[in-house]
Amino acid sequence: MDKRIAVITGAAKGIGKAIAQKMVKDNCQTILVDVDKANGESLAEELGDAAKFILCDISNDKEVNNLFNSVVKEFGGVDVIVNNAGIIRDNVIWKMPVEDFDKVVDINLKGTWLMCKVAGTLMRDQKRGRIVNIASRAWLGNRGQSNYSASKAGVVGLTRVLALELGKYGVLVNAIAPGLINTPLTQKLSEEVQEKLIQAQPTKSMGQPEDIANAVAFLCDEKTQFITGQTIYVDGGKSIGAGI
Repeated sequence: MDKRIAVITGAAKGIGKAIAQKMVKDNCQTILVDVDKANGESLAEELGDAAKFILCDISNDKEVNNLFNSVVKEFGGVDVIVNNAGIIRDNVIWKMPVEDFDKVVDINLKGTWLMCKVAGTLMRDQKRGRIVNIASRAWLGNRGQSNYSASKAGVVGLTRVLALELGKYGVLVNAIAPGLINTPLTQKLSEEVQEKLIQAQPTKSMGQPEDIANAVAFLCDEKTQFITGQTIYVDGGKSIGAGI
């Protein structure tokens, strides 16, 4: 079977790394996109010929255009885009610097929009494709995350619009909203804070990056033909109302 071409942003570590590993396992030629050159190149070497690392700041439109020009030139097109790259700069709103709001929105929302703009145009012309945007359960609201929650709410809205615009061209667009996932970020939290967050979960457990990767793989599977514009929560049930 010919390999599909998958582009994963924020692929160097954490959830993005797990998604990249899953895409390679599912016979995709996988493009690892990140600003973390060291970890990105290390992962590409680990995954072998099925993976290639490209350094790219997704908030820069010229770099995004260069990224896709390079991919199309080498591989002929793009079949799957997973917009996973994101950052956090948490604080209550009265203590949050304006630049922290701008930076989070610039990467999480504008960067995702730029990737979707170029990839969506390519996929429209190809008349096929899958776009999966990694949102967050936090789009429903989290204390101290007025910037992050707003950016991820924007990703959910963007996903719905693109599903409407691209559906007739054979392009399916969905979002995944992770909850508490065992990543390098959560590992930095104290054991006390981690346990408090876990106890707020209906499952009383923390998810793994592979849980997100499996959901992405389902949405990108060629057998999945009639799901678009949806946000799938992978959050141990937290979105249904569990609270601390």
